Amino acid sequence: MTADPQVLERLYALIASRKGGDPETSYTARLFARGRAKMAQKLGEEAVEAVIEGMRGDPGKLADESADLLYHLLVLWADVGVTPADVWAKLAAREGTSGIDEKKSRPKGG
Repeated sequence: MTADPQVLERLYALIASRKGGDPETSYTARLFARGRAKMAQKLGEEAVEAVIEGMRGDPGKLADESADLLYHLLVLWADVGVTPADVWAKLAAREGTSGIDEKKSRPKGG
């Protein structure tokens, strides 16, 4: 299968279209119906699973868990109103800046 850099935008659009959908027929609609706390919980669970697979060192399993993690992150973005373009803009603004300098530039306590 060929890599497609637009896959996240398409997935986000599909996820956003499921807001208000039937929770009986759509897992994504079910997540929206259960609320933001459940979405955040699922995102955390997937992050832990990705960490575990990363430590185990199995590239295939890490890729699987990473896909789950990205899906749940996109669900949370859609609920909050963050779009992939918002995140890409943040990343683009940080390009060429070291991670240390970028962290120092952030307001304290936020």
